[in-house]
Amino acid sequence: MEYRNLGRTGLKVSPLCMGSMQFGWSVEEADAFRILTFAYDRGINFIDTADVYSRWVEGNPGGVSETIIGRWLKKNNIPRDQIVIATKVRSRLGNGPNDEGLSRYHIMNGVEASLCRLQLDCIDLYQAHWPDDSVSSDETLRAFDDLVRQGKVRYIGCSNYNTRQLMEALWTSDKLGLARFDSLQPHYSMVRRDEFERELRSICQKLGLGVIPYSPLAAGFLTGKYRRESRPESVRQGSVQKYFTDRNWKLLDILDTFSAEKGASVSQVALAWLLSDAIITSPIIGPRTLEQLEDNLGALGIALDPEEKSRLDQASAWQPPLQE
Repeated sequence: MEYRNLGRTGLKVSPLCMGSMQFGWSVEEADAFRILTFAYDRGINFIDTADVYSRWVEGNPGGVSETIIGRWLKKNNIPRDQIVIATKVRSRLGNGPNDEGLSRYHIMNGVEASLCRLQLDCIDLYQAHWPDDSVSSDETLRAFDDLVRQGKVRYIGCSNYNTRQLMEALWTSDKLGLARFDSLQPHYSMVRRDEFERELRSICQKLGLGVIPYSPLAAGFLTGKYRRESRPESVRQGSVQKYFTDRNWKLLDILDTFSAEKGASVSQVALAWLLSDAIITSPIIGPRTLEQLEDNLGALGIALDPEEKSRLDQASAWQPPLQE
């Protein structure tokens, strides 16, 4: 396993990150333990979660994924210095007026709750799950900075920030001498490129932010399970339908060709496309079974030559608006 630095930091993480949104939702705890152990035994040292996972599911209070990871860490006596735990704060976790957001109040409460559920003394990467424009950047970043100084958090990052929000946060940290975001978690895949590539990519490259894309397989679309003529039922059906376009079906045809040529799965080729980009640190995978995890890990052995990468780039390219 070749580990990568998280952006400009010295933190080494595996080239695939184990996502956990499915734990306690579509994956029971015993199966989650097996998946985590399988990944860890094969060199995956990076696990991403969030305090809200998966509160949107009926009967799920949130915090379940963190709780499962904490129990797994303790049950298996995982050496603390051999694992990198990332979680997020921002989402609503109660009915009170301060039970969501990026205020100092919510962040300070949130980190204590996450540490308790994870059964840890320190979170390696603490991320703003998405922006909160009702709170000033300096309040949010002063709270994060205090957590770093207190030793409760090692690094901070953000997810779902647009260009303005990211630049404002980075500028605030620089101006006030506060801990700054060292990673961005964007929604990025071969069928969703413009949001990251339009401006965020160049910022991450210039300022040394690690890039941890979520949904790299586009809610399952880039696994090849959905076809023009066959669209199986799935718990994520609503998330994937937007990718059912003629352009994307043609892209799948090309992925099928590469898959056959390389003796690989469609998902492995799609992940290999991301891994071949030097700006990408660690795509977040979310397997629900050991078979899916083994398939995802197989992407680490797939190499795309420049011509193959270029062909996939062209087939999935987004078109910037014409300048008037």
